[in-house]
Amino acid sequence: MIETKLLPSGVRVIVKRMEGLLSVTMGILVGTGAAYETDAEDGISHFIEHMQFKGTPTRTAFAISDAFDALGAQVNAFTGKDMTCYYTKATSDHAGEAFRLLADLFLNATFPEEEMVREKGVVLEEINMDEDSPEDLCLDLLSRAAFGPVAYGRNILGPAANVEGFTREDILRYKRARYCPQNTVISFAGNIGIEEAFALAGEAFGTMDAGAFEDRRKDVDFIGETIFRKKSIEQAHFAFGIPTVDRGARNLPAVQLMNSVLGGGMSSRLFKRVREELGLAYSVYSYTSHYAETGLLAVYAGVNPKKAEAAAEAVRETIEGLKREGLSADEFIRGREQLKSGNIFSQENTSSQMLLYGRNLLYFGEVYDFEKRMAEISALTRDDVMAVIESGLNFEGAASASVGNLKKAIVF
Repeated sequence: MIETKLLPSGVRVIVKRMEGLLSVTMGILVGTGAAYETDAEDGISHFIEHMQFKGTPTRTAFAISDAFDALGAQVNAFTGKDMTCYYTKATSDHAGEAFRLLADLFLNATFPEEEMVREKGVVLEEINMDEDSPEDLCLDLLSRAAFGPVAYGRNILGPAANVEGFTREDILRYKRARYCPQNTVISFAGNIGIEEAFALAGEAFGTMDAGAFEDRRKDVDFIGETIFRKKSIEQAHFAFGIPTVDRGARNLPAVQLMNSVLGGGMSSRLFKRVREELGLAYSVYSYTSHYAETGLLAVYAGVNPKKAEAAAEAVRETIEGLKREGLSADEFIRGREQLKSGNIFSQENTSSQMLLYGRNLLYFGEVYDFEKRMAEISALTRDDVMAVIESGLNFEGAASASVGNLKKAIVF
């Protein structure tokens, strides 16, 4: 059973009741993230996410974490390119208490100066850790090479200089502009009564401050640059990226199936050719990211620096082979079943369902239709996938990123 409600404040609420379970996941989703930031704000969405947990008028940072632990509940948050999410998972008998705690830290965070100083150190270490994780760094650089230093090209963590300089007023200004009722969705998934969930949401968010909402536009263009970061590490990492469809596209399932065949798993062409047959990489895969205006189809590989060019050539040959030959009937059937099972498996996980239904309401203003999506996947034909291969699998002018002890950049 799925129900929605619009609170008097303008906050939207969605509840998916999953009877027979013993837990519920509850999330607060805000339609903001790195893609909505200005240069001066770069990194502030992520920093605010950290600071929301650092105290309210009635609870210190320790008291917040202690209260969740006392309930046996989990609590966390994450920041993306265009969404920030705060969530808790609790047993059904403690759902009300856990949600009130989550609402308190979300609505009433005070951002103490001493906590800001400490948390800046934490985030700076996170930035350092990202620099020391070459796979993550390579994919961050790929986003920058694809979209430039704005919107979807921004690193979610932001530059260290920005983080060091953020003030409490910067946080409050950004929250007034983006953390507003019309930009907020509350999502419940699990064994909780519909009316109980609506009452909890209304109690906390029914009179949420309207703020001063700024419906910001994003500057989105695919630029297809090449970025190379030389590092004295044992492995080399490279990635190529091209534009693909936005998240509302009618042929999204066909693109996802194409990606599955190309590099989405251990039976994919990239995995079989580059790793299993040639032994040129331990990790090689492709993935898609889909946004409001565009998307990105990316291929990544981690290799021995001496084999980097050979691995890149194998990636090129594999992509060209898929374009030239098309996918086989067996690949099509396997890819379609993988798409189906992925959707079905997510239906059995409260955290996945909270995010799926909350995100769909936030992005599209409508309830996610599981039966419709399954019907779309079932109706896919091999010709549908061939059409997106022919029109969309063109890596000429691809964005390229490479990291490692290489003499030069790896490009498509």
